[in-house]
Amino acid sequence: MELSIRHLEIFRALMHAGSVTAAARLLHTSQPTVSREIARMEQVCGLTLFERSGGRLNATAQALMLFEEVERSYVGLERVRKTAEAIRRFEHGQLTLSCLPLFSQTIVPRASSAFRRKHPHIGISVTAQESPLLEESLSGQRHDLGLVEGDGALGGTSMHRLLVEDMVCVLPSGHVLAAKAVLTLADFQGVDFINLSGLDIYRQRVDDCFHSAGVERHVTVETNNSASVCAMVRHGLGVTIMNPLSALEEAGRGVEVRRLAVSIPYQVVLVRAQHRPASAFVEAYCGQLQASAAQLSVELKKVLG
Repeated sequence: MELSIRHLEIFRALMHAGSVTAAARLLHTSQPTVSREIARMEQVCGLTLFERSGGRLNATAQALMLFEEVERSYVGLERVRKTAEAIRRFEHGQLTLSCLPLFSQTIVPRASSAFRRKHPHIGISVTAQESPLLEESLSGQRHDLGLVEGDGALGGTSMHRLLVEDMVCVLPSGHVLAAKAVLTLADFQGVDFINLSGLDIYRQRVDDCFHSAGVERHVTVETNNSASVCAMVRHGLGVTIMNPLSALEEAGRGVEVRRLAVSIPYQVVLVRAQHRPASAFVEAYCGQLQASAAQLSVELKKVLG
């Protein structure tokens, strides 16, 4: 006799239910069947899983240790079940995309909304990830498409610039600098400033520009999230220089957006997995991303005047 899935199913039900009667009811079987299969499982495993006392079965320390492993196995089975369910639910097709959290809040919702109006039976799965996990998942062919900021080569992918716009300044409404349509780096001398984290490549480029210009800002807050930066600006903690997508989302919500006299280009790059099956709806979604990027550029120009 070998250990079977049925043994594990009955063992798990008994551990959850707490009694043979309740386990039998849970499994729609008889109490003698539960008792017999548990006894066989103990024989196969060479373990004493339950102690019999007063007509009840009490789990032993060995049973508790085994139960942990059984639960882990069932988590894996549940994951398989949910995956199968997702495949069935999107029986006409599913598109998977991974991107930075910033893009999942800006360009991706726009593109997805327009795409779904034209292709209502195609499911869209969006995974928001930070670097370097994002780049690893795209190189590993785990997603059809990706959106990244950098244009460094990623193995097994092709890359295409989707949008290139300059970084912009975001200020609290009514800030003294808002009186100017275009801000120079010198305008920020001694001004309260909110920075992204030091690991952010665009934060580093902004710092380099100020260093080269010999301008000293007064950094009040540092955070690694663009939405958090905007919230800090909105609450009057300082001004910032940031990506134009987040700035466009926040324009008119207690903040103002201004051009910089110096150009600090910001780009969005579309990444396509080369070793996943070709699909017409992936092509259609790419076209929608391009249309959304073009529309964002138009809206940004209107905001900046």
